[in-house]
Amino acid sequence: MGRAGFMHGLVTRTTGSWYKVLTGSGASYDCRLRGNYRLRGNKQTNPIAVGDCVEFALQDDGTGLIASVGDRRNYIVRKATKLSKQTHVIASNIDLLCVVATLAYPRTSTGFIDRLLVTAEAYHIPACLIFNKVDLYDGNLSAAMLHLKSIYETAGYPVLATSAVKGIGINDLRALIGGRTVLFSGHSGVGKSALLNAIEPSLDLRIGEVSKWSEKGRHTTTFAEIFPLTDSHAFLIDTPGIKEFGMVDIKADELGHFFPEIRSRLHGCRFNTCTHTHEPGCAVKEAVEKGEITDERYSSYLKILEDCGA
Repeated sequence: MGRAGFMHGLVTRTTGSWYKVLTGSGASYDCRLRGNYRLRGNKQTNPIAVGDCVEFALQDDGTGLIASVGDRRNYIVRKATKLSKQTHVIASNIDLLCVVATLAYPRTSTGFIDRLLVTAEAYHIPACLIFNKVDLYDGNLSAAMLHLKSIYETAGYPVLATSAVKGIGINDLRALIGGRTVLFSGHSGVGKSALLNAIEPSLDLRIGEVSKWSEKGRHTTTFAEIFPLTDSHAFLIDTPGIKEFGMVDIKADELGHFFPEIRSRLHGCRFNTCTHTHEPGCAVKEAVEKGEITDERYSSYLKILEDCGA
């Protein structure tokens, strides 16, 4: 309980104007937002996101009325679909972002992976990479996966290879997420829900319901839902598949700070304003030439730099 007559809880689901709020006692309430509550700046489409801590008062009909939203420790944000000047907060107060990718069925591009990782870095969220469906990979795909695994581990990210169907890597994944609030994100079809089921099979029916519910806005909404995992003592945030990830508020002169392998070498550049493209005395380009920064990640940096308007 907070102020007299008010309760505290965690927003675990958003559906239009209604929010599912979980209290510390384990009870859930359907809540609405007080009508005169101001948006957090006029650029965000949603005033409340899953992961937010809220204060609410119970109404006579058993629903809650949200009076205030706690400060966010961090959050993941993307451009709102069709409204390029507006943003949508996918989830807040995240301990770990798991980027779920597949090399086939469907294929995830490294550009998509890197944009998610850059956004996680920009909002101070630790991240890891999960290559799922490895049971379907032939020799060539397995070799490609090991190559990418090496690239991202060199950059400083934990990488897991998993198969929800065969149970490969699931124990390692459980150990990784234990006790944390974890956001799973990736394209539709990469097996996020199947991984959820593999981690905690008791969630099976609920995952099916979420899949059907989120299908209503496939590729157009970014609603998420939090599932408390009793075995892992974790909160797992499942998101509908993202077709494209539009980064927000990433400036060209800041981009290098969001690639860990570039960030660690910025002090070695001759110029403070170095873009790591053409300047002499660039420690980053030197590291690329030595193979300390992979060609793939440097190329991805250049592509995102171009998209940032550099």
